[in-house]
Amino acid sequence: MSEGGPYSTPYLAWSVRSRILERLKKLEEVLAKLKEKECVELTEYKRDTDTQWIVERGLEIASSMILDIGNHILASVYQTAATEYEEILEKLGEKRVISESLYKELQGLGGFRNILVHGYLSLNPDLVYQHYRKALSSFPRFIAEIERWVSTQ
Repeated sequence: MSEGGPYSTPYLAWSVRSRILERLKKLEEVLAKLKEKECVELTEYKRDTDTQWIVERGLEIASSMILDIGNHILASVYQTAATEYEEILEKLGEKRVISESLYKELQGLGGFRNILVHGYLSLNPDLVYQHYRKALSSFPRFIAEIERWVSTQ
C-alpha cells in the first residue's frame, strides 16, 4: 500500500520491518566498536595507524549502512528511489522518517563516505577525526529515530 491520502500511513510489511531492524542491530555493533576509541584525542589518533584504520573502516561501514537503511525504507515503503546518497537523507527528512535536525547533522555523509572509499590515498586525518566525533552522537540518533519511526508503522 502506498501513500493514498492525507490521513494514510505507508504500510510497513513484517519482512521490511525485520530487514530494517536487522540492519540497525548491525549498525549498533559497528558503533560499539567505534566507541571503543572514544577517548582517543586527535594527537594520539594521528600517531596511531591502527586506530586510524579502525575508525576509518568503522565510519565507512556505518555510513554505508545508514545510507542502505535509508534507501531500503524509501524503496520498500515509499516506492521512491534516490539517485545520489545525499538525496536519500533529504527524502528521509521530507518523509519525516528522520527529523530535520538529524537530516542537517547527517548532510554530507554520502560525500564523506565516498572520500573514505575512494580517497584513501589522501585522507585528511583531521577531517576523519572531526567526522568521527560527530558520528559518535549523530549515528546513535539515527538509530533511535529509525527505531521510533519503525514502531509507529
